[in-house]
Amino acid sequence: MEEKLKYLALMGAGTLLGSISTVALLKLLSRRDAIAKHSSYKATELSNKEFTTGISKKSKDDAQDGTIDLDLLGDEIVSEQLTRNIQFFGLESQRKVTESFVIVIGLGGVGSHAASMLLRSGVGRLLLVDFDQVSLSSLNRHAVATREDVGIPKALCLKKHFSAIFPESQIDARVQLFDASAEEEILSGHPDFVLDCIDNIDTKVALLAACVRRGLKVLSATGAGARADPTRIRVADLRESINDPLSRSVRSRLRKDYGIEGGIPVVFSLEKPKVKLLPFKGSSGEEENPSDYQVVPGFRVRIIPVLGTIPAIFGQVMASYVLTQLSGFHVQTEPVVNMDLDHYRTLHQRLIEHEEIVHGTSMQVQVDVEEVMYIVKELWRGRSARDQSSKDVGRGMWRSVNQLMLVRWDQTKPASMSNLILLNFEEADEHESRTLDDIKESEPEFFNLVTAVLKLAELELGL
Repeated sequence: MEEKLKYLALMGAGTLLGSISTVALLKLLSRRDAIAKHSSYKATELSNKEFTTGISKKSKDDAQDGTIDLDLLGDEIVSEQLTRNIQFFGLESQRKVTESFVIVIGLGGVGSHAASMLLRSGVGRLLLVDFDQVSLSSLNRHAVATREDVGIPKALCLKKHFSAIFPESQIDARVQLFDASAEEEILSGHPDFVLDCIDNIDTKVALLAACVRRGLKVLSATGAGARADPTRIRVADLRESINDPLSRSVRSRLRKDYGIEGGIPVVFSLEKPKVKLLPFKGSSGEEENPSDYQVVPGFRVRIIPVLGTIPAIFGQVMASYVLTQLSGFHVQTEPVVNMDLDHYRTLHQRLIEHEEIVHGTSMQVQVDVEEVMYIVKELWRGRSARDQSSKDVGRGMWRSVNQLMLVRWDQTKPASMSNLILLNFEEADEHESRTLDDIKESEPEFFNLVTAVLKLAELELGL
């Protein structure tokens, strides 16, 4: 009798589960049919010109005020599709993502992967811009293109595939080259973020300068070609990007032509390029002048070898950065500091000696060399606590600690991980001659900055 009851219970549970699955499937299929019918109807309504650019009248109207009509997360299917993001960010933070408008310019190996993950993460509106077409050789690094897509514009290729992945997102595709004449058309509409995935210097510089001038948040990708080490990819200010010829040229041009010293976050690799541009050979097989074959002036004709995984990772990093920014999810990127163990040992020994001089003992030093490494690199990014917002970052990762030392923030507390700040010698002497109340009253911004950083250390370390 007991076995029979177990059997009936299992049968009942299976029937219930099957019914639920069937209802969900019917809802999904009905929704797909509705979306397909709606898409078909919209396609017939668009003129040939609108189809080419992917911009309907409604999209143009939306571009004027930057709004997105739909409450995407109120939709049952969308909410389930984005459930992992909602669990990660929280509902209201994910809502910020779905209500966002992001522009991606340059849709090759980097841009296509960045745009793809922004879409899959629920960004409600995307403007995709690229003048180029999908080529057979680009399939080794493109996010979604297939052989059937070879020859069609990259922007329209992404729009086609994206509409199948997340049809509720408003996707505009423009087969267009960014330049000064297109600035207003492309950058209007109050975007929440602009992704620069262009590999041409002139166009890249023009876009970054335009974003700075308009006060738009922008993230730029530097050279992803000729590299192979994924562990050396970083996000930092343009001033700190090194080992990258494209970054150097962009920095120089922005400074010279627009007076822009930095303040632009970039994704770059610390790795030196492993290979060089391939020689350009004409139809005869002889080496020829690449500029004679330029279709668009200023654009590179010679080929740079690319390991497809690296631009893909660049794009994923860009998407992660933008999503955390849009959602308000705090992430402190790894600083571009490269000091060896001897540097940290020096700072640790300097702290011990200073404690003995000032307090008569080093017994209250509660950090070892490894913890000093965390304090210097992660909390203070290899710079004085009074120099965190400085535009003069010196030689980027190759910073000197010759004039730096760790001192207590609060003199009444031990020299612990949540009570040490990095200062130069002169700043340290001045700091120890003042009280925290004095600093709080006379320098509230500095006081709040240090307090926030040390509070972060407490949270991260569970202190």
